[in-house]
Amino acid sequence: MEKQKKSLYPLWTLAPALIVYTVFSVVPIAISLVLSFTDWNMNRMFEPKFAGLVNYIALLQDPVFLRSIANTFIFAFATTILKTGIGFLLALALTKKVAARGVLRTIYYAPCVISITVVGVLFKSILANRGLLNNVLQMIGLGGVARDWLGSYGTAMGSVIFVETWMWAGFNMFIFISGLQAISADYYESATLDGATAFDKFRHITLPLIVPSMTVVVTLSIAGGLKVFDIIYVITNGGPGFDTQVLATYTYQSFSLGFLGESTAGSVILAVIVVIISFTMNRYFTKREVEM
Repeated sequence: MEKQKKSLYPLWTLAPALIVYTVFSVVPIAISLVLSFTDWNMNRMFEPKFAGLVNYIALLQDPVFLRSIANTFIFAFATTILKTGIGFLLALALTKKVAARGVLRTIYYAPCVISITVVGVLFKSILANRGLLNNVLQMIGLGGVARDWLGSYGTAMGSVIFVETWMWAGFNMFIFISGLQAISADYYESATLDGATAFDKFRHITLPLIVPSMTVVVTLSIAGGLKVFDIIYVITNGGPGFDTQVLATYTYQSFSLGFLGESTAGSVILAVIVVIISFTMNRYFTKREVEM
């Protein structure tokens, strides 16, 4: 019994981490939740009064807020599908013995280590009305295709979805590569002896055993997509108009205008949406994981 006590990890060593997490995460969340039910604003910075559900009702009656919710879901689910699909295909290709495999992995992974501000400014100049893309289209005789890519809803939303996918597909690729390399070659050898085709191996071995990696990728992608702020802010700032406005940029702009209680309520709504959807997706994929 004495040996068992000595072998246990001392609980007091967790205190620093718990204190830091509580001070910088739990306490701010609790304060935000309380302030979301007050009339907190620039005029009542230090004397907010309880206002009940007024902030939440105002948000749900605001068409811009409702549109930002729709844009957030469109962005999150579109980028999740694209980043997961492209990342998986890249992983399948680069687990094979191909020439310059290491170099190609580095190239595809590189975008996610570049500053988001740099990426945003770069693509903003590329996609501008007189940017690089339109100039190239003019040079190759496709001037009729050229347009202000960030000036209309369809192309603006599509552009930020493309940039997000370009940045993070390589990150997902490495997670999938780790999952694929963890699958024992014995499974494939046994399947070959049984006469299984390449598609049969992919369907009955690769897909079921890659689900743990899929769980991580989808959970991170959907949570990141729902919380997106930086790439939208840098490239379009929610425009044109409110066409690419998402929940994070809406709450930021609302806060900067002095609607502190209302913006805090928006942050709470965003947090609830992220938690519910992330946990639901995680639970869905976890139930389908197969022990290797």
